[in-house]
Amino acid sequence: MRLELTKRGDYAVRAMLTLARPGTGQLTAAALADATAIPPNYVAQVMGDLVRASLVANRRGRRGGYTLARPASEVTLLAIVEAVEGESRRRTCVMRGGPCGRDGVVCAVHDAFATAQERANVTLGSVTLADVAA
Repeated sequence: MRLELTKRGDYAVRAMLTLARPGTGQLTAAALADATAIPPNYVAQVMGDLVRASLVANRRGRRGGYTLARPASEVTLLAIVEAVEGESRRRTCVMRGGPCGRDGVVCAVHDAFATAQERANVTLGSVTLADVAA
């Protein structure tokens, strides 16, 4: 089983890591796109999700830009990913077209995959932005 980020999740983690670097301060959308190789048309979308999740603060106008809304030591990787990808609990069956969720029925592998997802969430929830930005 491969655990990987969506493109949106990848961009969010890249942006947050960049903002967490010591001395970075406030960055404009253009500066963030340059520093992270995120296509400029995606920066506003991803950063909007992070602002709504209260992970990033933005200041509009000529002197505007993005900064972390709280210390990097208080932001987990799980919070970043869930801000842009949604809650990480699977709502559909891992087996395409499988029975999970229909009338309380679950497929044969449901419990194993649910346990794996929960372990991944615990791990990502225990690693902070400060841990990985160092």
